[in-house]
Amino acid sequence: MESVSLLQSQHKTLPTDHGFLFEYLLVATPGEDVYKQVMEEKYSFYDTYRERVSIKAKPHITIANFLAKEAMEETIIRWMNRSIATQPRFSGLLNNFGGFPPHTIYIRVQNAQPFKKLADALQSVNHFITSNNCPPMHLVTKPHLTVARRLSPEIFAKAMLDYSPKTFEASFELNELVLLRRQHQFDNCKQITSFHLAPAENLLFN
Repeated sequence: MESVSLLQSQHKTLPTDHGFLFEYLLVATPGEDVYKQVMEEKYSFYDTYRERVSIKAKPHITIANFLAKEAMEETIIRWMNRSIATQPRFSGLLNNFGGFPPHTIYIRVQNAQPFKKLADALQSVNHFITSNNCPPMHLVTKPHLTVARRLSPEIFAKAMLDYSPKTFEASFELNELVLLRRQHQFDNCKQITSFHLAPAENLLFN
């Protein structure tokens, strides 16, 4: 089930002894061609159901979602880079549509395991975060690419009937992950940095 914003469910930029908690998202973004395909699907959803939320969020697959203090950011980036740099690049495979009742329509990720492996590699970062009195990371268990979320139950039911027989197939090379941050649940996400995955040929000599 798709998680709601951590800032919405747990905090609203709560102050702590060492500063405010920010929401961070570590995401995988599809390549340009697939990005355009997904955006076309999102605009098609908007044209049919008039749900602006479908076109506000840019295409991405969330790997991790967490809250942390800004003072922790430098260490988080350093530890994330160390963990992600050893993970191999791979192809992301997208196939058809699914839904999280009663609010989200998404594109299925056919090969979930490499995405979950990326999440598993972040356990040391998760330990650092929790040891600093922040909530545990939400790590991906069912990778997916959202078409539209926060739908009413009525719109969701209608959309699921329409999207169940539809097809969608695409693949993209995942070479990097992007770290985003926002200050509160209504804030726009800002890119903080990116992390490169290891080329397959480099892993052969490690």
